[in-house]
Amino acid sequence: MSLLSVKGLSKRFGGVNATDDVSLDVEAGEVHGLLGPNGAGKTSFINQLAGTLLPDRGRILFKGDDITRLPTHQRVARGLVRSFQITRLFKSMTALDNLALAVQARSGSSLSFWREAHRESALFDEARTLLADVGLSERAGTRADQLAHGEQRALEVGLALATRPDLVLLDEPLAGTGPEESERLIGLIGSLRGKLAVLLVEHDVEAVFRLADRLTVLVNGKVIASGDPQVVRADRAVVAAYLGEEAA
Repeated sequence: MSLLSVKGLSKRFGGVNATDDVSLDVEAGEVHGLLGPNGAGKTSFINQLAGTLLPDRGRILFKGDDITRLPTHQRVARGLVRSFQITRLFKSMTALDNLALAVQARSGSSLSFWREAHRESALFDEARTLLADVGLSERAGTRADQLAHGEQRALEVGLALATRPDLVLLDEPLAGTGPEESERLIGLIGSLRGKLAVLLVEHDVEAVFRLADRLTVLVNGKVIASGDPQVVRADRAVVAAYLGEEAA
């Protein structure tokens, strides 16, 4: 049984099919890439998986359970979380405090003045471990709004990891990053393989081919190819979608 199984997911906005009978599976521990030109329906698809947009038709199964109509917070509690194209952090808080707050939200700790100190110490210990995992240990005391853009993207991945997910939906994590920042993020995403599943939406095609164990391509809301990245790369319909019919 696949960790995530999407069956016939469809969403229409007026005369536009944002997703048109989309089906795909994500296996535990794999990096599954999702590619497509602008307007292909990638973010609409991710929004439906995350619960911020309800489909018109189709089913979303996670760990064998139907979560199609569950609200976002219940999906997070089950182990399905997402990041966003636009970074969403607590900008006035330090990198460490951002992660500590995320750990607190998952653990139920109240950060109350009267709680035993060792309980909160464990919370910050876990936050420091996460900070190390995303390569930001030396930036623990830096406010989020003073981090470089790539560091903010890495911190947002850390916020997702703080929920201890089984599947992370990464929506364009490399957007706006320079070459060095991109390389660090690619290394971070690659390090997640085998620990949890990643569904990666990204415009950097070469980065996706480097990272993905399997690949799905959307065009106009429909899946036109899915499977081994090198096979998909050579698919005539995929080449046409990116380079035009003449190139294909």
